[in-house]
Amino acid sequence: MIRGLFFFIFLWMISIGNAQSTASKNVSTFTIEAPQLKTTKKIWIYLPEGYSDSTKKKYSVIYMHDAQNLFDAKTSYVGEWNVDEKLDSLKAPVIVVGIEHGNDKRIDELTPFKNEKYGGGNADNYLDFIVKTLKSYIDKNYRTKTKAKNTTIMGSSLGGLVSYYAILKYPEVFGNAGVFSPSFWFSKDIYTLTEQAPKNKTRIYFLCGDKESDDMVAEMKKMETLLDRNRCYCLHLTKSKIVKSGEHNEKLWRDNFVNAVLWLGY
Repeated sequence: MIRGLFFFIFLWMISIGNAQSTASKNVSTFTIEAPQLKTTKKIWIYLPEGYSDSTKKKYSVIYMHDAQNLFDAKTSYVGEWNVDEKLDSLKAPVIVVGIEHGNDKRIDELTPFKNEKYGGGNADNYLDFIVKTLKSYIDKNYRTKTKAKNTTIMGSSLGGLVSYYAILKYPEVFGNAGVFSPSFWFSKDIYTLTEQAPKNKTRIYFLCGDKESDDMVAEMKKMETLLDRNRCYCLHLTKSKIVKSGEHNEKLWRDNFVNAVLWLGY
């Protein structure tokens, strides 16, 4: 079921022309060169209510993948996350930076290791783009709090996998992570990397549904166990939620986005 989602691009491109835009006035877009990926990236950015009213206040930042599905029904595949509306209702003092997936390059960009059947394995370059090019641009052009404790990375499915990988590779950059329905099945190397990684204090919100696949819950619990061996459980750095009857879809992630944001301190 999860694996079949990787082939949604064609159907998604057909469907986007029929929907109405639902992005709020607080959302805008721009394009930026991504030399690490030898392409350009379309970036969606959400600025909180009141951002333009102040010239001094700085904000924490959440970096999110698959931006097409975050803010706008017109660009989403099977429904958006309503990130802008939900943050508006919370009056959350946070900037969200959404990175559009690379369509046929999505699997490559969001996976740190190759899979024998699906390929992939270009997440190092993708994360280098986020950390060295995009974050530098955002911090220069917007009023951001730049420390790790104020920087979150979040995504679902392969986006959950790459968000988890990001906190292992860049714990000094990302102090928080939202790891939704992570595709840990893609390569067992992610478990080995976790066992070998230095201790870090990144706060992680894990989420999955018990109807996603036969292995999703077990794989997420396994990763939690490995993390607990590498850092003290007493620090309460990890929150895990398993949603009864939850399936691998935007509804699951949309319905639990606010809980993750609040637990991560926004």
